Amino acid sequence: MTKSLHSTRHVMIAKALADQRRLKGLSQTQVAKAMGRHQPFIANIESGQRRVDLVELLDIAAIIDLDVPALVKKIIDS
Repeated sequence: MTKSLHSTRHVMIAKALADQRRLKGLSQTQVAKAMGRHQPFIANIESGQRRVDLVELLDIAAIIDLDVPALVKKIIDS
């Protein structure tokens, strides 16, 4: 198993977060501010420069209305 930040699974998570954020019409700054973070935090996750941990994923998902179980199923099934 690869430890790369750019594994297929990591790319799928980053893309899902970015796509859903855009779908909701939210900027990276708005999401970061809702989390008490700065915009580069979200930018680094979405660009694959930073991994997102489970708690952060759940926090971001709540803000952007991302269905985490559906995302996990998509990753498992891929």
